[in-house]
Order: sequence, then C-alpha cells, then structure tokens
Amino acid sequence: MPRHFLMFVVVASLTSLAVAQKPTVKKVPAPYTSPTSGPEMYASYCAACHGKDAKGNGPAAPALKVPPTDLTMLAKQNHGKFPYDHVAAVLNGKAMMPAHGSSEMPIWGKVFWSISGGHKGEVQQRVANLTKYLESMQVK
Repeated sequence: MPRHFLMFVVVASLTSLAVAQKPTVKKVPAPYTSPTSGPEMYASYCAACHGKDAKGNGPAAPALKVPPTDLTMLAKQNHGKFPYDHVAAVLNGKAMMPAHGSSEMPIWGKVFWSISGGHKGEVQQRVANLTKYLESMQVK
C-alpha cells in the first residue's frame, strides 16, 4: 500500500545575504491519531495550513498556491447551515475542491484509509468526527 503524506511544515530559508525566500512546504508521513478525536485530527492534519483557529492562517499557508479556506465561515457562507454532507464528501475525496487532491493537499479519504489500515468503519469514524469538530468551530 502506498504511503500517504500530509502534515505540512513551513521551512523558511535564508540566503547568505539574510534575504528571506518564499517558504516551502515539506511533506512528512501522516501521524496516527485517535479516530474518535476531532480536535486531535484537526491539530495533526489541518492546523498547519488552516491554522489552530481554522481561519486559514496556519504556518504553511504562505507557501501554498491556493490560500487555505477559513473553515469557521462554512455555515455562514451556506445561509447559516453547516454543510455537513459536503464537508464529509470533501474529506472523503468524493467532492473535489481546488486545493484538495492537488500536490499541496492530499485527498483525506485515501490518507485516512492508509493510516486506518484499510478499515472502512474507522475511515468513516474519522470523517464523521473531524466533520463534527469543524461544525463546532463555526462562527455564530
């Protein structure tokens, strides 16, 4: 089974003249997290790009071609209703977003499948719990 990578880390490089270059994204293996913990999964898989506060301001954001979405505004942008099914479909890789599935952002369903050892129920649990956590982060 191919090893999937996600967790993005910004690596800032300085030239000998101390002039900062554009940050780059380093891909590292996905760590195992509890499938029952939305907050743990968010911190491990999402916060590097979307930020701890989910506003799209994570440390890797400046290195990305497509700015990360402010995940706290999903309900507000959907007439006040959190788009649960759409978010779950994006996480599963069934609904494509511009950044999802690119070399910058892996398709989460495949990553979850890999770190869950191919257990479909665990993948579904991960998607459901991460989606519920994102729902809890919505601005009122």
